[in-house]
Amino acid sequence: GGRSPLERRGGKDLGGFGLGLKTASFYRCRKLTVISSGKDGAHSLRWDLDVLASQQDGGWHLLEGPFPELDDLNKDLNDAGHGTMVIWEELDRIISSKFTVDDWLNLIDQIESHLSMVFHRYLEIKDKLTIRINGKAIKPWDPFLSGHPSKPWNSPVQPFKNTQIKIECHVLPHKDRLTAQELKAAEGPNGWIAQQGFYVYRNERLIVAGSWLGLKSSDSQRKAWVKDEIHKLARIRLDIPNTMDIEWEIDIRKAVARPPVYLRKWLASHAEDTRNRARKVFIYRGKITQTTIDKGEVKQAWNAEHSASGMRYKIDLEHPAISSVIENAGDLLPNLKAMLRVIEETVPIQRIWLDTAENKEAPHTGFSGEPSTEVLEVLTTLYRNMVQIKGMTPEQAKKSLHKTEPFNNYANLIEELSE
Repeated sequence: GGRSPLERRGGKDLGGFGLGLKTASFYRCRKLTVISSGKDGAHSLRWDLDVLASQQDGGWHLLEGPFPELDDLNKDLNDAGHGTMVIWEELDRIISSKFTVDDWLNLIDQIESHLSMVFHRYLEIKDKLTIRINGKAIKPWDPFLSGHPSKPWNSPVQPFKNTQIKIECHVLPHKDRLTAQELKAAEGPNGWIAQQGFYVYRNERLIVAGSWLGLKSSDSQRKAWVKDEIHKLARIRLDIPNTMDIEWEIDIRKAVARPPVYLRKWLASHAEDTRNRARKVFIYRGKITQTTIDKGEVKQAWNAEHSASGMRYKIDLEHPAISSVIENAGDLLPNLKAMLRVIEETVPIQRIWLDTAENKEAPHTGFSGEPSTEVLEVLTTLYRNMVQIKGMTPEQAKKSLHKTEPFNNYANLIEELSE
């Protein structure tokens, strides 16, 4: 019943071993019937595991014709003129004595989510494919929020040399830029963190739905990337043909893919760029321009420093809000520096990550949720210090604030400033 994976298949063939229908079916049910109807009428073959178990010769005997109780379904297929019907019976691996109606409804929801994700590129094309569950057509789930007006960035489609391998990188909008309905839909069947990374398509059928594929940054000292909160907006579409199954180590379930060595550097380069862009959108809560993503011009209050002893977070003493206090500290400068050092040494990193994991969202920063009057009060103090003490022109001061975290998110308030 199978075929060699070495055998060349048609360019649009989704199969690999010729075993998918059989292995998937007998993992879930005890009776499998396949009915096909064409110009020469309907033909049916079936397997019954109980019948096979009773055979003395141990052979896999096919039975012709459907089970009697399937006559109505057979008639429906004949009336349709052509098509194929696959029927599972006695789903002993799914339905147990404790299986409830709610369990059944949850199972249907899971199946719908899975199919709408795996075959979404087929479902998106009108009249190419329709999948119905209990008579209702399912809708495709687009992992990349294609065409969303708040989407900050996506790359053009880029091929690897002269091959059929193509990559397209995406950074999704921050949750603050999405409605509650859009946020729920975009997270996917497994949630935002689990759905980040590469989406590998074999002939437009999704086989890997979010993975960093064991890749790592160009710094060889670092470990392979793992899924985390800060990179959850990064999703990368990767297309491969069905002629590279062996190179990509596609398994029999078509659910695992491993990139060949000669592609890893190319893939990691695109992924690292996408992760960096996604990280910036996450940090700035979506209030970020294309220039900011590309050039990183915003002056941040905190810097991350890498050293042999590990990563440390340091306050940027050149940040306007910090530098203005330092310059006017006078005799209190040693006390001020001591205070800043204590703050640096007591950043509650573990608590932040724990709260983020438990609440499934990062803590609010950058005056998020605060009234504009409070933001304006701080802005006014900094602005007057820049103009009256540092001698900047109003235009220079405003330009500096536009590039200073977190005030870069409040362009309208900056323009309202006056001495």
